[in-house]
Amino acid sequence: MSSLRNAPGRRRVIVENVRPSLDGGKYPIKRVIGDAISVQAAAFTDSHDRINVSLLHRLTGSSEWVRTPMRSLGNDEYEAEFQPWEIGLYEYAVSGSIDHFGSWLHGFARKAESGAPLEVELLIGGDIILAAAKRATGDEKKHLLKFGKSLKNESKSVNERIEIARDEDLKWLISRIVDAKLEALSPIYPILFERKLAAFSTWYEYFPRSCGPDASTHGTFHEAKNRLYEIDRMGFNIVYFPPIHPIGKSHRKGKNNSLTPSEFDVGSPWAIGGKEGGHKDILSELGTLEDYKSFIQEAASYEIEVAMDIAFQCSPDHPWVEEHPEWFKWRPDGTVQYAENPPKKYQDILPINFETEDWENLWQELKSVFDYWIEVGVKVFRVDNPHTKSLAFWNWCIIEIKKEHPEAIFLAEAFTVPKRKYNLAKGGFTQGYTYFTWRNNPSEMREYVQELTQSEAKEFFWPNFWPNTPDILHEDLQVKNRATYMGRYILAATLSSNTGIYGPAFELMDHEPFPGKEENNNSEKYELKQWDWDKSGNLKDDIARVNAIRNSHPALQRTFNIAFGNSDNPHFICYLKQNFDRTDQLLIIVNMDWTHTQSGYVHLPLDHMGIDHNQSFSVRDLYDPSESEYTWRGHSNFVKLDPKVSPAHIFKIRHL
Repeated sequence: MSSLRNAPGRRRVIVENVRPSLDGGKYPIKRVIGDAISVQAAAFTDSHDRINVSLLHRLTGSSEWVRTPMRSLGNDEYEAEFQPWEIGLYEYAVSGSIDHFGSWLHGFARKAESGAPLEVELLIGGDIILAAAKRATGDEKKHLLKFGKSLKNESKSVNERIEIARDEDLKWLISRIVDAKLEALSPIYPILFERKLAAFSTWYEYFPRSCGPDASTHGTFHEAKNRLYEIDRMGFNIVYFPPIHPIGKSHRKGKNNSLTPSEFDVGSPWAIGGKEGGHKDILSELGTLEDYKSFIQEAASYEIEVAMDIAFQCSPDHPWVEEHPEWFKWRPDGTVQYAENPPKKYQDILPINFETEDWENLWQELKSVFDYWIEVGVKVFRVDNPHTKSLAFWNWCIIEIKKEHPEAIFLAEAFTVPKRKYNLAKGGFTQGYTYFTWRNNPSEMREYVQELTQSEAKEFFWPNFWPNTPDILHEDLQVKNRATYMGRYILAATLSSNTGIYGPAFELMDHEPFPGKEENNNSEKYELKQWDWDKSGNLKDDIARVNAIRNSHPALQRTFNIAFGNSDNPHFICYLKQNFDRTDQLLIIVNMDWTHTQSGYVHLPLDHMGIDHNQSFSVRDLYDPSESEYTWRGHSNFVKLDPKVSPAHIFKIRHL
């Protein structure tokens, strides 16, 4: 008998292959609030009975399911959509049950057509309705009782009772009353609905300590406010500072990562912790907690959110080192193992030991760092090197935070192998840094974007494309070439709906590399800088133009709505971005030869665009308004791009 306890018993419907789902429901898939999710499943039963198949969904923690009938696609496949309007963690499932009334009605209709006796059949139908009435409540119960009794009322004519059986209200009512004892339910799958900023964000990173009047005076939050007007004018909606916490003095790094700092060196913001405190404290040179709150409020007046950099690592001076020595790895000589990424050494940083036996208290303390800053007013977090910390911790921490704060957004700064990168996204990270920087010709860029947008990755990994960071100055950007900088930004800003730059280094084209490395010489990570924010020849107006296009065109506010075209010129990359109803269609063509004029034919996916092959349509360049509006016909059209004039077209398509 024990083996029967796990058998489906009276549940005769089989439900399988529910999709989308991720790792059998272990991790949630992700969507943006306001977007409908389409769910498909296979469902069938034995014999010839008809079945009811429903999509169930609810906000996690709710007791009641919202039930939506699924429509048949043929071949035992079913589909339905749901569209919640509240962000948070949801769950969904597919149910299947025998449609006893529908099966009876189908057979009844055939018997009526053949002239077979119907009295007994009408009594059977009435019993099915009355059985459903027993499970119903309120008005539904009252109406079903009336229908059932009328169908069994032999004083009524057969024709009257036939009309009752075919009543559309009866069909709708009885379809809502499911016998839970006979209903088969699929596994329950989680889905996370994020706010719009999670899917469409334009990040601007800068160092507040470099906002002072000169290169020897430490900047403050108050002085960093002065940059918000220009950042807003350029069209960014998130500003992000490197860590703002106290910086340790032990093994402090000097300029260009030197091991011999002077007494005036400010150190790396990522060497967190000192006598002033740790991850819940602020470097006094930047200002006070009230100053930081004031900066957040000022940014909000521009409709800009402030992101915080969370780096779970410690300077040797961090309070945790003394208070919780068990959270670190100690060497035989009594020193703590500092961070290494051979051949790189980070003598000023101690990694946290996630194998500590005191892991539960460690996890709670780390989560409390996020909780603290959320109470301060921060809702967006860029997390430094999360792939070097426990993956299980992130899954627990982020999901727990999102239960109370579903508006929180987490960006994973994880330049690591794909499986680790993807696991972080599955575990809850909203967005992730990518390999965009190292895709430097049209074919490899196209292949990479297709991997992100046309594989299972699109269900959970939302890419964020950055042309540069304080750690990365790619070879492409080590030459002061306007076309390279703007071409790379246009690619980042139109291929992905989430993008960012490290400024003002980017818009000032600060292109000198540290010898032999992919990063800026005289890095701002280790010293105060005095930037000429209005330096002649800067890219601010160009960036503002691109971001204005992003902000006004829904087609660029999602990542996965992309279709690539082809070209007979290997230097061209060509792709279409359009919203769901095709009312906003943009065609982007970039010449990835940043030096030479290139020309050739681009071949467009007209079927995907909803344009007939003989239909004319116009294209107008939004990036270069001096360009004329052109009339095109057919899938092949000629393009010429001189990078000295413009590295790209961002065409608005208009159907004629």
